[in-house]
Amino acid sequence: MAERSDKPSRPDARAITIRGAREHNLKNIDVSIPRDRLVVFTGLSGSGKSSLAFDTIYAEGQRRYVESLSAYARQFLEMMQKPDVDQIDGLSPAISIEQKTTSKNPRSTVGTVTEIYDYMRLLWARIGVPYSPATGLPIESQTVSQMVDRVLALADGTRIYVLAPVVRGRKGEYRKELAEFLKKGYQRVKIDGAFYEIGDVKPLDKKFTHDIDVVVDRLVVKSDIGTRLADSLEQCLKLADGLAMVELADSKATGAAANRGRNANAERLIFSEKFACPVSGFTIPEIEPRLFSFNNPFGACPECGGLGVEQHIDAELVIPDRDASLRKGAIAPWAKSSSPYYIQTLDALAKHYRFTLDAKWKDLAKKTQDAILYGSGEEDIKFVYDDGLRGYTTRKPFEGVITNLERRFKETESDWAREDLLKYFTDVPCKACQGARLKPEALCVKIGAKNISEIAELSVKRAGEWFTDLPKDLTPKQNEIGVRVLKEIRERLKFLVDVGLDYLTLSRASGTLSGGESQRIRLASQIGSGLTGVLYVLDEPSIGLHQRDNARLLETLKRLRDLGNTVIVVEHDEDAIRAADYVLDIGPGAGIHGGHIVAQGTVDDLIAAPASWTGKYLAGELSVPVIERKPPNARRTLKVVNARGNNLKNISAEIPLGLFTCVTGVSGGGKSTLLIDTLYNAVARKLNGASLAPAAHDRIEGLEHIDKIIDIDQSPIGRTPRSNPATYTGAFTPIREWFAALPESKARGYEPGRFSFNVKGGRCEACQGDGVIKIEMHFLPDVYVTCDVCKGKRYNRETLEVLFRGKSIADVLDMTVEEALEFFKAVPRVRDVLALLHRVGLDYIHVGQQATTLSGGEAQRVKLAKELSKRATGRTLYILDEPTTGLHFHDVAKLLDVLHELVETGNSVVVIEHNLEVIKTADWIIDLGPEGGDGGGEIVAQGTPEDIVKVKRSYTGAFLAPVLGRRENKRKKGVQAAE
Repeated sequence: MAERSDKPSRPDARAITIRGAREHNLKNIDVSIPRDRLVVFTGLSGSGKSSLAFDTIYAEGQRRYVESLSAYARQFLEMMQKPDVDQIDGLSPAISIEQKTTSKNPRSTVGTVTEIYDYMRLLWARIGVPYSPATGLPIESQTVSQMVDRVLALADGTRIYVLAPVVRGRKGEYRKELAEFLKKGYQRVKIDGAFYEIGDVKPLDKKFTHDIDVVVDRLVVKSDIGTRLADSLEQCLKLADGLAMVELADSKATGAAANRGRNANAERLIFSEKFACPVSGFTIPEIEPRLFSFNNPFGACPECGGLGVEQHIDAELVIPDRDASLRKGAIAPWAKSSSPYYIQTLDALAKHYRFTLDAKWKDLAKKTQDAILYGSGEEDIKFVYDDGLRGYTTRKPFEGVITNLERRFKETESDWAREDLLKYFTDVPCKACQGARLKPEALCVKIGAKNISEIAELSVKRAGEWFTDLPKDLTPKQNEIGVRVLKEIRERLKFLVDVGLDYLTLSRASGTLSGGESQRIRLASQIGSGLTGVLYVLDEPSIGLHQRDNARLLETLKRLRDLGNTVIVVEHDEDAIRAADYVLDIGPGAGIHGGHIVAQGTVDDLIAAPASWTGKYLAGELSVPVIERKPPNARRTLKVVNARGNNLKNISAEIPLGLFTCVTGVSGGGKSTLLIDTLYNAVARKLNGASLAPAAHDRIEGLEHIDKIIDIDQSPIGRTPRSNPATYTGAFTPIREWFAALPESKARGYEPGRFSFNVKGGRCEACQGDGVIKIEMHFLPDVYVTCDVCKGKRYNRETLEVLFRGKSIADVLDMTVEEALEFFKAVPRVRDVLALLHRVGLDYIHVGQQATTLSGGEAQRVKLAKELSKRATGRTLYILDEPTTGLHFHDVAKLLDVLHELVETGNSVVVIEHNLEVIKTADWIIDLGPEGGDGGGEIVAQGTPEDIVKVKRSYTGAFLAPVLGRRENKRKKGVQAAE
């Protein structure tokens, strides 16, 4: 690290210069980072990479940009706190692309996030051709004569309004327009469903959408009104751009024609001189982009509201185990109740339908099963009840378990009850739109014989091919209109392919994407935006990406740089480090042992730096060790038979138990579908009673070999700042008990609850144990300020007066795991739990660190530490999805020691992983693919790492071969040296 100088230096315009950075564990560092370059920050987990990249550089860049905006604009933007740094020069406006799921909103899809779907809506609106659902032929324009004939088909005497729908679902006041209508001689309008004299209309609220119809004529249907009706309809068509509407003045209309228009309700007929089917009367009032939006009432399916799914109770969730009997709790919602009501109900049903409560559910007659689930209909059943206080007999139809649950869900006003019942519901495709999300009018508009929903269901790769070939099928006029829109769509699809997301479908919900996928989607969107002069900060974009796709990702980052941007990437991937223009290695250790610049410059500079762990691994001096592989036991396996969820091709996968198994393959190959959606969900439902719906498969064989299954995922360990590693792992309980046992506590009569910040007594009541107070700002985001009373320590003064070795309970929570481990080395109950956090590589996190500030990888390792603290049965199956997220080479070795220890005690560990350093240590590999999406879903290879490299179809094998080759060369050199 360069020596600090107090002389003011002139900033280098070609570099971002940082002086005196002290955020978190940074040790007052000075560093100069070249602009318009691809810069990689690397180093051990917890060494200070994110503190420098996100909490210092990005935070200051974003803060300065937001400060430059008006007070009005600032209220919509979150402004970050000023970092602890003396000076930063050369900054640009900063954009952060982190590993977080884009949106949990069910209306957000890959297509909407990338704006591809917006361009598709525009394309279908401008060059799409509407087809009649009845005839399958293109819909042609409707003549005024046809409109008149339709109206005259109504019963004589029907009173009608002839309306011109001039405004539909648009915001505004429309003062000028209304004045213009009055000037033209029109007297009445219908606004938002109510009729007004134009002169009496009050000013409209411009913040809300409005519907405005001009009343052109009022008529009674007779045979002699044809000429007048034609004139009125022509006026409507002129006023409303080709649209006319006939509304029945009486609510109950008669006549077959009243309901001919499928897009009309029983009280109105909508006519269009542009789009109407003369056979069925099917009419499309307008073809605008909003017709194709499932987030707009004009386009959304009216049944599901544009979600594409409806919630229904799933019989499989109500009866999760078909091998269980009714007496043993086959009906999940009734199984845990202690009330005699349910068993007495079942007794009555058993007598009526002549079955025994000890029979397995699957052995009951279909009629009996249906009666239990859906009710007895009109059939009365004799019920005898006795709750111990009184008994009574009644005869009535049985409501049915599922019918009862549905009724209770609709009627309850309790959020808790609704949440409890929701676990028996599952999403099923909407019957009206078949999951397409749009109304029939939108789905009948086609380009190249495809509606917009059919293209949205294609993978990014196949959609790209379709849009590339589309111009051949279009007319010269359509090509002229659509050329610019098609260019935008193709470019954006190519960006998604370049970041390795060619297997995703455009209709895929954003909430189902992994953190890595979400990050790469935002990366593709940024390239599409074409911004220059921006500072981009990315957090491990290679997460979830197979080595095959790494080169494309790195090319994308370079393209972002070549646009004239500075790209800073926090990364552990070897390919990314070697591809960088400039590398900063931060360390040398984690937590208090980090925060220094160990090396900077090229990869050679890192290798030459003696204190750089990264350099040692890049040079091959250090590597992740491979322990002796355990052979599979053919008699101890778990087999998934005929898995066919998502893109799986009816595969049967056999997982050897008692081993460390890696499930590998390119992104989108089907790894998560097989391991999480199928295996975990099915086994958890069977062994743990979980209400999870597994993906389609026939059965799971070998369940007798395991007693539980645990998915150690990367979801947060808590939703609130009150959750922290100490509370989650159970370390906080013995810490509180230890403080309560101190002489000072006993003298004051303090119990362990005194040292909890979640209950009254010992906590600071000013902030209720949060340590911060939220202040609402009108023109700025909410501000969290440190509590004035407790100074952020969470406890009141009396509680903080109890000290152990000079430290209060607040001081202990502020310690890192490493510091606390040393502090409590004489307290076994605390030391043992903290030692587990140390073993999974979390020395650097704080004991009381807010759960919401932990990364996905850190949260996963906290959960792993908790699992290690439990008594091992030797029959547990652990599933982990990319456990090396956020881990340096050196930390990967520590994690593997822990995972292999779980295996040594007889348990089974199965991981989804792309990291070759992990894959090379596996006892067994199941490689899925060969491609992502439709091109995947098959088992390409399975066996030991040495077996996988021999399979030519396996991309994993191709990249694993040189890694195993390096290991073999190292082994031979060691043997020669020994000789």
